[in-house]
Amino acid sequence: MKLSSLSLRLLVLFVLGSLLSCSQIEMLPNQAALPMDYENPVGDELRIMTWNVEHFVDEYDSPYTDAYKENNASVAPEKKALFIEAILKSDADVVVLQEFESAQYLEKLMGELDQDHGYQFFADYESLGWYMNVVIMSKVPLGVMYGYGNVYTPVEYVDEKGKERKETQININTRMWSCRVWPTQRKSVVITGLHLKAGRDNRDIATRTGQIDFLNYQMKQLTKINKRENLVVLGDFNAYPDSKELELLKQGTKRTQLFDPLGDSVYSHPSDQPERRLDYILYNSSMEKSLIDNSAKIYKPFEPGRMRIVSDHLPVIADFEVKSL
Repeated sequence: MKLSSLSLRLLVLFVLGSLLSCSQIEMLPNQAALPMDYENPVGDELRIMTWNVEHFVDEYDSPYTDAYKENNASVAPEKKALFIEAILKSDADVVVLQEFESAQYLEKLMGELDQDHGYQFFADYESLGWYMNVVIMSKVPLGVMYGYGNVYTPVEYVDEKGKERKETQININTRMWSCRVWPTQRKSVVITGLHLKAGRDNRDIATRTGQIDFLNYQMKQLTKINKRENLVVLGDFNAYPDSKELELLKQGTKRTQLFDPLGDSVYSHPSDQPERRLDYILYNSSMEKSLIDNSAKIYKPFEPGRMRIVSDHLPVIADFEVKSL
């Protein structure tokens, strides 16, 4: 049966259109491109998770890092297996880890799994001489990443003898960065991952304060560019809910003020018998309308003893409605 001239033309146009559509590059608003053949795995909700996984290092001794736990690297097989199981059970679209050695290691670890998990995108701002980094893993594309490791932040405090001290520090600022993620082709969120200075003495508090002052400035700059910027700040802050450092981080400006969906009596550390809160997912007013009610929680996929095998911290999870971003 012969095709008519019109039918033949229509068939040719259809085939050409199909070929063109298959090779079309999908663009983001900032003139970056989506990966070829990318299929968005996110449905109605974007799940974000943060977790300090306590000295999660690979089996190789880096010649550039002089630290006992990295030089004698060994993660128990049970810790590794439980970590992977917890990640997969969480069904998180974006995962930010503290005390993880590198994005390279995380990508390798997830690539060794014999199941489709959807995590395609990995990034960090790795320290040049230390092994505890903040790493992001995502099912949705990552955009511009702002690394703060080259920044000196002030440390001003009164020491134990009552003497005023003024210092600067750069050693741990690689453990702060901001990264844009793209849940949809038109909507993005800037996630700031943190692992702030540990400790309770005046110098530790002053170090965190200096880091937070810098971060508040950075967020203010982002909202100058886009007044409706979606901001999420998460990680191990090493600060309690009622601390002056956390209040400083939360207060911000009208557009950068951050909100904590969990109450002061919700604890994340230690993982087997929580009695304090160190881990947070905070969001600004632009994100507030997107937070799904009662979705923010401390995530406990296993009983306390098994959770402690993985880490001394518990993960935190929150869900956001994609269409409201």
